[in-house]
Amino acid sequence: MDVDPIIMRFVKPYLLYTVAFSLGVYCNMKSLSLSNVETVIVFRALAPLLVSIFDAVFLGREWPSLRSWGALSVIALGALGYAMTDEQFQSQGIQAYFWPTLYLFVISFEMAYGKKIISGVDMKTFSGPVLYTNLLGWPPMLAFAAMGGEYERLKNDVSARVMNGEEHLFPPMGILLLLVGCIVGTGIGYSGWFCRSKVSAASYTLIGVINKCLTVLVNLLIWDQHASTDGILSLSLCLVGGVFYKQAPIKKVDHDYVDGGTPSKGKTDDGIELGMTPLIESSVQSRSNRGINNIGR
Repeated sequence: MDVDPIIMRFVKPYLLYTVAFSLGVYCNMKSLSLSNVETVIVFRALAPLLVSIFDAVFLGREWPSLRSWGALSVIALGALGYAMTDEQFQSQGIQAYFWPTLYLFVISFEMAYGKKIISGVDMKTFSGPVLYTNLLGWPPMLAFAAMGGEYERLKNDVSARVMNGEEHLFPPMGILLLLVGCIVGTGIGYSGWFCRSKVSAASYTLIGVINKCLTVLVNLLIWDQHASTDGILSLSLCLVGGVFYKQAPIKKVDHDYVDGGTPSKGKTDDGIELGMTPLIESSVQSRSNRGINNIGR
């Protein structure tokens, strides 16, 4: 199977993405440790508001339509309704929302930057983004495991199994679940980057928000630390707003040709937006250079 080689000019943009992703994971963990899962989901539901702005300002998309602004407003109203019923907010005030707020800004940047690199970094294979993000994600994940005391717990568990004379150092069912998790995680990586390449950053963010509905249902069935009925209804309002959101189209800019017949702004002849990001510009230039070299041959 063909895979993209490890090249430093590709490592740099994916390294920044990995840092943002890892920071988002840390903020998510801190948020869950200080509040309930619905709080995190509501702040995650606010992310499309910020990402829509990033889409229009940095990623060459039109501003959302009135319908989409209305849908995003419904999401915001649902989040506000939830905050009014949240016991953590009533008892701790704004302090209960520090980490969820930081998570909101980090995840919004991650979503916009992920779209930027999938559009601008000229990977040759579909496995490229998955390979780079998983390879670069190893060090921070190992660090998080150390910070969470996972290694000590693993050591204690193995020692207990040895003292008890158990046949297996690691439970077979646990190994099986680990392998299943690896397979599912790899599938999420491929499907996630594929989906990200097909839709806008805001739409991709909304897809993640809608998927949180299942998380809420599981939380209601398993955990006892969940929101009130009014809070769940407010959260549902956020999800309804996400359903009515309509993806903003790419900006239409007429060609403005300069000397040599090269478009100075807007889109190139192959449909890549110019001027949105340095990565996209460099990708277009590299492909143009390759075309000139091929003609010279």
